[in-house]
Amino acid sequence: MGVITYDNEITSSVPPTKMFKAFILDADNLIPKVLPQAIKNVEILEGDGGVGTIKLITFGEGSQYKSVKHRVDEIDEANCTYNYSIIEGDVLEAGDLEKISYDVKIEAAADGGSICKTKSTYHTKGLKEITEEKIKEGKEKAHAMFKAIEGRDGNGAGPGRGGAGGSRGGAGRPLGPANRPG
Repeated sequence: MGVITYDNEITSSVPPTKMFKAFILDADNLIPKVLPQAIKNVEILEGDGGVGTIKLITFGEGSQYKSVKHRVDEIDEANCTYNYSIIEGDVLEAGDLEKISYDVKIEAAADGGSICKTKSTYHTKGLKEITEEKIKEGKEKAHAMFKAIEGRDGNGAGPGRGGAGGSRGGAGRPLGPANRPG
């Protein structure tokens, strides 16, 4: 098995705790509303949203993939960290991947906003490789999703967005499924 890792950072004018709530905790409901072409819906199959929860993420009609199963590996609201893995779905099968893991941390920026740091780890079958082009595509999708959430309601990740739960792409969220190279 090969392992390919890359890091990504996205800045936001929204403070870290507010962005974590929108991008992670409320993402299951928010992303299908903000980016329905990327993610059609998120359904919890097992668990309560915490560690060990398994989610079925169904992509929007514009996606080349149908769905993935996402497992919550760690969530720490106090430190704005979230780790999850894609454990099943056509995104793995199409890319000769065994698993994709994401480590997300949203930190305070000097200007009062936040920096979303994501480490993506691709566990390939055999010695398969992921091209720089595919990595760039994944980063661009994660960035678009993050900025769409940031701009929700015209004032950042404020109240009135609904929902609980969370996965990102990517991202992500960079979470989220829409930020996967492929």
